Amino acid sequence: MFISLEGIEGSGKTTQIGHMAAYLQKTGRDYVITKEPGGTAVGEKIRSILLDPEHTDIDPMAELMLYVADRVQHVQKVILPAMASGKIVICDRFCDSTTVYQGVSRGIDTDLIQRIHHLALGGLLPDLTFVLDLNPEIGLKRAWRQIRDGSRPERETRFENERLEFHEKVRKGYLELARLEPERFVVLDAAANPEKVRETILGHLENHLKNQRQIT
Repeated sequence: MFISLEGIEGSGKTTQIGHMAAYLQKTGRDYVITKEPGGTAVGEKIRSILLDPEHTDIDPMAELMLYVADRVQHVQKVILPAMASGKIVICDRFCDSTTVYQGVSRGIDTDLIQRIHHLALGGLLPDLTFVLDLNPEIGLKRAWRQIRDGSRPERETRFENERLEFHEKVRKGYLELARLEPERFVVLDAAANPEKVRETILGHLENHLKNQRQIT
């Protein structure tokens, strides 16, 4: 089983992934927590390029290809082996991030991005994707507060430095993807009480696991 979490900066993905990990551990299920970019040794080097705030002149197409390179390495070295061994994979961002950040917000043709992903990933998609939906102004305030208090690295603020309009496009892109694939996406109000968000996510996770057992 492959689960991804998506959302703008400051939407609370890290917190909710921690809750999911605690739930899976409590119920005795094997799992892997990973992220993009940077889920592998090679990916960490790519991440350092992509998120460095000094790299303001990366061409959008070069940015896209760096994300795809990171993703191919990640899928082949982490995600597929974990799934093959029966583990549940929880990933902080996956291909939907590229569709909305490099496609919707950067202006690269999203059909082209989908074709590249099909070629690079062989059609692999998460079984379940949670989108933590949040007003970008609130999300960016949260993110910068975390950067100032040291809970988020200052060396990875390239996207936090983007204009508000950029993040508004990202948010709209996520909501449109969720509208097009309601069977995969679950949209949550990330401005709600974190405990309520946790309960909703764990409820969907539990139901999905039950359905998966019934199918097998």
